[in-house]
Amino acid sequence: MNLKNTALGIELGSTRIKAVLIDENHIPVASGAHEWENQLADGIWTYSMEAVTAGVQDCYAELKQDVLEKYGITLTEVGAIGISGMMHGYLPFDKDGNQLAAFRTWRNTITGEAAAKLTQALNFNIPQRWSIAHLYQAILNKEPHVQHIASLTTLAGYLHVTLTGEKVMGIGEASGMFPIDSDTLDYNQEMVEAFDAISGMPWKLRDILPKVLCAGDDAGVLTERGARFLDPAGDLTPGIPIAPCEGDAGTGMVATNSVRERTGNVSAGTSDFAMIVTDHPLGVHREIDMVTTPAGAPVAMVHCNNCTSDINAWVNLLSEFAQLIGAPQDKGTLFTMLFRKALEGDADCGGLVSYNYFSGEGVTDLDEGRPLFARTPNASFTLANFMRTHILSALATLKIGLDILTDEEQVQVDKLYGHGGFFKTPEVGQRMLSAAIGAPVSCMETAGEGGPYGMALLAAYRVRKAPGETLADYLDSRVFADASSSTLMAQPEDIEGFNAFLNRYKATFPAEIAAVEGLR
Repeated sequence: MNLKNTALGIELGSTRIKAVLIDENHIPVASGAHEWENQLADGIWTYSMEAVTAGVQDCYAELKQDVLEKYGITLTEVGAIGISGMMHGYLPFDKDGNQLAAFRTWRNTITGEAAAKLTQALNFNIPQRWSIAHLYQAILNKEPHVQHIASLTTLAGYLHVTLTGEKVMGIGEASGMFPIDSDTLDYNQEMVEAFDAISGMPWKLRDILPKVLCAGDDAGVLTERGARFLDPAGDLTPGIPIAPCEGDAGTGMVATNSVRERTGNVSAGTSDFAMIVTDHPLGVHREIDMVTTPAGAPVAMVHCNNCTSDINAWVNLLSEFAQLIGAPQDKGTLFTMLFRKALEGDADCGGLVSYNYFSGEGVTDLDEGRPLFARTPNASFTLANFMRTHILSALATLKIGLDILTDEEQVQVDKLYGHGGFFKTPEVGQRMLSAAIGAPVSCMETAGEGGPYGMALLAAYRVRKAPGETLADYLDSRVFADASSSTLMAQPEDIEGFNAFLNRYKATFPAEIAAVEGLR
């Protein structure tokens, strides 16, 4: 393997940091991972920067070891590197690079006042997750640190600066910080001026936000400091080209070849979101984010804070039971068995209902969440129905948001791809999503690891693209021309069953609201 022809993608996800190395044919050849979890500290969902450093280094070390074991060579260089991470959040620094406040992740739903006021002031939906909502909420709260902000970034942006020293960001990631003008491929200037007019701060917004770059642009090179950060052992050489950092939404689009108009994808893991590249302007909807592809095309995004966390919790409980009776199971095997069992359940889950809300949920306007399971006394309370209920619950809020796009805005989708951990078990997640949207769903072989793979592809595009070659053309002709995928359409009874479940879900929703109020 020629290391100069490889490309490395590293993604900081909500529960795992993952690195994927691809070869000159865009095929994954090595990987590394590090498990981690956010912490609730002083009412804020956060990760410490110490955890970021340790996690990235552990992930890279595992990748390095994988290369050594598979190919007998030490990883001293790669052709290009790209960093991605969970979008949004809040990471402010002063002029000397000192962190001014704990990292506030996308998961926080503490910016309701700011999001509402900004949505009105900008005439553009500003979700609670967005960096600008966190910034304005801190201003409204009169937090002392806001006066001293010299730079504001995301987790991916922070790591990019650490590796390159460059305060730049890919346009898709930037679109989760502040609204983007897809014509100028930059922050919307009119909205920037509107924010500056109400901020009351000594700084201007453009002075603290990262510079916006598009896929393929020069985003700097790996510095000596950056090389030692990734590889404290000192084997990695500096000078490697770095792609503009991106968000997990954009990397998922790339990994599923969903960057052209009227294509879309659903990413399902700790959170789930649908990304659809639109071909016409949309109205302002609280439930819909307007972001961009890594090339800057407008994208309608339905983002749900909650997806698989409740499933993970129940599987952990069942794993504990298996150990108790002397029949311990590998966690991956157990997930597969339980997901497959769901296919045997009643289409409408037999009278069961659940809410997967570990945290607040913007689509259904809840600032906090409480995982909740309920059933009728005469429900068909079987393991198959139980698992099917939790899988459908993971998609229910997404369906509510997607209905706005299809029913109210007449958004058309020619292709829809699924990726993320939810789709690792063949057929199950794919079939359930198809039942939710009433349309075929495709999954590629890389469906379970979309994000870091997509970032590796963006890194490859950074150094290999031909003059004038668009990202969409590069993916079509060089990456996915011969890619194998599976397409599945749910049966009519699955679609009817999901709709019946969703009606039960909506009718029971006051119980979720009461649980939030009652379980403090």
